[in-house]
Amino acid sequence: MIGSLRNLLGRKRDTGALPPPHPERRTYLTGDIHGMHGRLVQLLARIREDRGRIASDLVFLGDYIDRGPASAQVLATLYSLANDPRENVTCLMGNHERMMLDFLDQPARKGALWLINGGQETLASFGITRAARAGVSDPLDSLSQALRAALPAGMEEWLRGLPLRWRSGTLAAVHAAADPRRPIEDQKPETLLWGHPRFPAEPRKDGVWVAHGHRVVERPVAENGHIAVDTGAVRGGPLTAARVDPDGSVDFLQV
Repeated sequence: MIGSLRNLLGRKRDTGALPPPHPERRTYLTGDIHGMHGRLVQLLARIREDRGRIASDLVFLGDYIDRGPASAQVLATLYSLANDPRENVTCLMGNHERMMLDFLDQPARKGALWLINGGQETLASFGITRAARAGVSDPLDSLSQALRAALPAGMEEWLRGLPLRWRSGTLAAVHAAADPRRPIEDQKPETLLWGHPRFPAEPRKDGVWVAHGHRVVERPVAENGHIAVDTGAVRGGPLTAARVDPDGSVDFLQV
């Protein structure tokens, strides 16, 4: 299904005492892609159709790789978008990008964690087909070297430079969570990447809405100061983007 879900799947106008989010301009926030390149291409087409000529920000909330079959293609598409001056694209780092970078840096210490969380599928998407036997006969450092060699020129530096947060007006975006008792600009990296026990149950006091992925939800939601858009595309759910307008309205697009 391709289309705006607006009133069908999670649009929330009743925010209680909390004012709605007010970004400086229209913003599209896309949840976890996890190697589902076909869905990404469809969603990008849907976003382009929806925005027309309206100046907009596109924010991707991390976890572009792992588990799905086409992580290399997803990274190539996002890398191209991020480097296109005609687009206003921000790609945040997710915990899966962090795990892959840790694998490149410390394969012996960090490799096993990444491989069992979808890294083998990512290696395969780059044509590194021996990943499934890495724990038996292939040293992790050789796989790390093979991945570094397979990354297109400039991509590793781009990945290392991905920001952990983004903000426009009273709308912020992170991968996993934000500590509700700390300013958005003063969050711990592990919170932004992995989550926080008080998020999203405890509301913020500063009026900032936080859009995030990481936690799979059956339906996208915008309520109580948070916007959740990871609808489990790699598990058979749709890929979701939230559209947030300066007037405070929130809509969802899915493919």
